[in-house]
Amino acid sequence: MAARVPCWNWGWAAVSFGPHRGLSALLARNPGRAPRWLPACRQKTSLSFLNRPDLPNLAYKKLKGKSPGVIFIPGYLSNMNGTKALAIEEFCKSLGHACIRFDYSGVGNSDGILEECTVGKWRKDVLSIIDDLADGPQILVGSSLGGWLMLHAAIARPEKVVALIGVGTSADGLVTQFNQLSVEAKKEVEMKGQWVMPSKYSEEGVYHIQYSFIKEAERHCLLHSPIPVTCPVRLLHGMKDDIVPWHTSMQVADLVVSTDVDVILRKDSDHRMKEKADIQLIVYTIDDLIDKLATSA
Repeated sequence: MAARVPCWNWGWAAVSFGPHRGLSALLARNPGRAPRWLPACRQKTSLSFLNRPDLPNLAYKKLKGKSPGVIFIPGYLSNMNGTKALAIEEFCKSLGHACIRFDYSGVGNSDGILEECTVGKWRKDVLSIIDDLADGPQILVGSSLGGWLMLHAAIARPEKVVALIGVGTSADGLVTQFNQLSVEAKKEVEMKGQWVMPSKYSEEGVYHIQYSFIKEAERHCLLHSPIPVTCPVRLLHGMKDDIVPWHTSMQVADLVVSTDVDVILRKDSDHRMKEKADIQLIVYTIDDLIDKLATSA
């Protein structure tokens, strides 16, 4: 069993945007519910497919359990078998709560052609998971691009999405990065129809992003006006994130209309936030929200 860690050992700072019981109370609680950290997360859920007429079938793994359930929404081109997804499922299993992880269309084991995918289509994927697979209220945990999509899901399904946890939330991310290019570079991308974006997270060292993908993504930008999300929101971000600046989480916190919002910054964490202390923070945040929702029910 992992013990609760004193606040000063975490290397993070929490900024509260509303009056509520936050993570300071969480860390002071009895350590009896702290997660068991195994040498490797042993996932026993079987691979299934969500069949959708006229849309690609989605690969997913569903752990049955109590409500609220937890849905993990991965980052750009990431699949359901990442460190965070597996750890969250293992934690939900230890608490007896339901958990769903899945692959976007065109990614991992899901059907679809990646080059034809868009932010709008991946938004539909998330809504399909919520509508067709999830039972009862859900806590969404969105990583990077998944953090952008979780906001859209909360807007579209407010009756079912009861809390959000963003990890390196990349709201408007690719659009913002594209707009930071020089005028000449943007014109070149438009002419070639493709943006070759350097990335240390790609095996090739670059991502090949269609210009049409960027233009479609512009339709889903959220950081230009108040975001009509009213549920509790927790935004975790590494201050060494060189992909999505932590200020993006501050923007999101400022724009969501919910008053129950925390931003938690980890000083030494990068964009992926998959080190042990990062994972602990994520699952403790899930635990805190489950308790909060049970208390307010």
